[in-house]
Amino acid sequence: MKVRSKAIRSGAWYEALTRTERAIVDLTTKCVETVKSPTLAKAITKILNKIVKTLEKTFVEKAEEIGNGLAISVSSIATKWGHKSAPHWKNDKRFIRFLGITILNT
Repeated sequence: MKVRSKAIRSGAWYEALTRTERAIVDLTTKCVETVKSPTLAKAITKILNKIVKTLEKTFVEKAEEIGNGLAISVSSIATKWGHKSAPHWKNDKRFIRFLGITILNT
């Protein structure tokens, strides 16, 4: 299964799927040649869609997702310290991307 290998290499396998979902895919690929059960087919399709969706996320989208939470935290702390422009940091896309890219590159 090429999708599984690609997902493992990129980290999407662990990021997007629960332990149960990973087990379903692993057992299905090891034990079944052709999926005949409609219920199992639906489950596998749903799991594969989650993997594909995660693989399709761009680097910038991941950076924004990670950076958003960090920007809120940093903005809150800096505001408490009395920095006047800090409340605006949590909405600054460039700052959010900067924080996310910094974390992704470490």
